[in-house]
Amino acid sequence: MNKLMSFSISILASAFSLTGWAQSSPSSAASQSSPDTTCSHPTPALIITGSADLYYRYDLARTDKNNFTSFTNSHNQFNLGMAGIKLEHRTARVDMVADLGVGPRERDFAYNDKGIAQAIKQLYISYSFNHWLKVTAGAWATHLCYESPDAGANRNYSMSYLFTNGPFSHTGVKADFTAGKSGLMIGIANPNDFRSIPSDGHNNKNIIAQYSYAPSDNLKLYLNYVGGLDIEDNRTHQYDFVLTARTSTFFSFGFNSSVNKSSLASEKYASSHCWWGSALYLNIDPGSWYGLTLRTEYFNDEKDTRLPAPASLLATTLSANFKAGGLTFIPEFRLENANTPIYTHHDGALTRTAASFLLAAVYSF
Repeated sequence: MNKLMSFSISILASAFSLTGWAQSSPSSAASQSSPDTTCSHPTPALIITGSADLYYRYDLARTDKNNFTSFTNSHNQFNLGMAGIKLEHRTARVDMVADLGVGPRERDFAYNDKGIAQAIKQLYISYSFNHWLKVTAGAWATHLCYESPDAGANRNYSMSYLFTNGPFSHTGVKADFTAGKSGLMIGIANPNDFRSIPSDGHNNKNIIAQYSYAPSDNLKLYLNYVGGLDIEDNRTHQYDFVLTARTSTFFSFGFNSSVNKSSLASEKYASSHCWWGSALYLNIDPGSWYGLTLRTEYFNDEKDTRLPAPASLLATTLSANFKAGGLTFIPEFRLENANTPIYTHHDGALTRTAASFLLAAVYSF
């Protein structure tokens, strides 16, 4: 544990000392390395994309109490996920994105919002001063972790522990810098997942940052950070590493590792609470219509900050992806083993193992 934390912190410290604090999300890294278009004058373009997803999940212990990750908390039920539409309007220098969603998945994503505001997944405006500097203000999905809140952007339908326990979104302002194959960002934002600060909360701000390096389209690395005080003055720092690589059209893989350290204002920051974990994603694509993804994740919460009891666990998820046009059908099997009994049988007895099966359908356009 200490070795992993020291390794993660030393990597981040080295990256920040050489380059400054930085950010660009994995999805935006490729676009940052594309040729400059800010000096041209293209016709304003409106791009509309969208998606919808639904699923059925069956827990082999016949209970809904064994799901500790986001968006799939059910047993033996057909469930809606999210219907979303994303509007992007681009000019020579200005980009506007309005990303809207409705459904249980969006409700869980925007859990701090109420009413119509809960339908706003992302809403931001960007201004490109030149080919190497862009400033963005608004609300956007987090740059941390390998996975996305959009079901269509993931090969596994169920979510990882790293995604679930990290931030979902940030609201604030950030500056993206591009220098050759590297991307840098630094930003200031509200506490994680708060679009606005409630009247009874403390109006603190967090620092968000990322350094990205893409030596080629087939290899990309990201060092991520978010830290500061939340609305109750509790202090949190999260360090995150993501790697994506493709060796051929047949095989690709991803890796994600995160360390989260926090201390409570009520304890006068005297003790440290920590969780950490790593996830490996192995992807095989025998054809354009079919693929397999094996996610193996280790999650350590021995300090009892996220799980029902202090524990560490290994979660293995095998997902198939069958594609037909914009439709993806995902049968998935998930098996979890913990070092202490944190899962529940239908009769209430505790156990160290949980297993589930789900079928999901995702349509994207």
